[in-house]
Amino acid sequence: MYIRKASGEEVPFSETKLRKSLVKAGADAKLAKEIVHQIEKNLVPGITTQRIYEDALALLTNSSRPTAGKYKLKTAIMELGPSGFPFEKFVGAILKAQGFEVQVGQIVQGYCVSHEVDVIALKGDQHYMVECKFHNRPGYRCDVKIPLYIQSRFKDVEQQWLKLPGHSFKFHQGWVITNTRFTSDAIQYGTCAGLHLVGWNYPPKQSLNEMIDAAGLYPITSLTTLTRLEKEQLLQSGIVLCQELCEDEVPLSKLGISAERIHVIQKEGLELCHNPAFPNI
Repeated sequence: MYIRKASGEEVPFSETKLRKSLVKAGADAKLAKEIVHQIEKNLVPGITTQRIYEDALALLTNSSRPTAGKYKLKTAIMELGPSGFPFEKFVGAILKAQGFEVQVGQIVQGYCVSHEVDVIALKGDQHYMVECKFHNRPGYRCDVKIPLYIQSRFKDVEQQWLKLPGHSFKFHQGWVITNTRFTSDAIQYGTCAGLHLVGWNYPPKQSLNEMIDAAGLYPITSLTTLTRLEKEQLLQSGIVLCQELCEDEVPLSKLGISAERIHVIQKEGLELCHNPAFPNI
């Protein structure tokens, strides 16, 4: 049975791949097997991976909302748009959870010109200029033009940084963090130029999705107990992380959400993140 990806490419349906993605999100082996069985019963030639995902998510939501929240992580991040700023704040929180001091949305003077930098991250002798590339279109890939452009900006900033007191011995590096995938040319250039690339499932064991799971930080768009409108309103008010809602019910109260629903929303958030501590940035 061939199914169609967002890129238009047709590939064989993989029961193993679907089952593993469900288990990775936290579904036990029995539940994953039941969901795969239901999906297989409704397969038709040419069905889209998006439709399969939506059907699997609906079945998972009926059984475990926190698990469904993890399963929909990639889609949840895409729902942070259309502005890229919530994604920048989200990336900043992830880096802070790793022990970095972070600054989000800074104007940095380079050797030649000034630059608007998404995130500056510092830890010990490590000093990184992080550019966040957010995309809300499924199937999109970051091509080589993006790391080429970011590396040229970083080299201008680095030249100025090296003039600062104590910076001649620091390790400086440019990063590109995206919620999508990189083309092979982009990866080849980043590796050759010394530009650190982080994307979906890349690099192995240090990818964006693995960094999120390790930090226990999830966007509010992962919550299945919030409506689309409520998510949009919270994002517009600057609320990005589930932890922000777990620690403070005021943003939910301001939307007119009842105390009973607030309890349900916060319960899902705590179960999803397993860590109520909110890293303030």
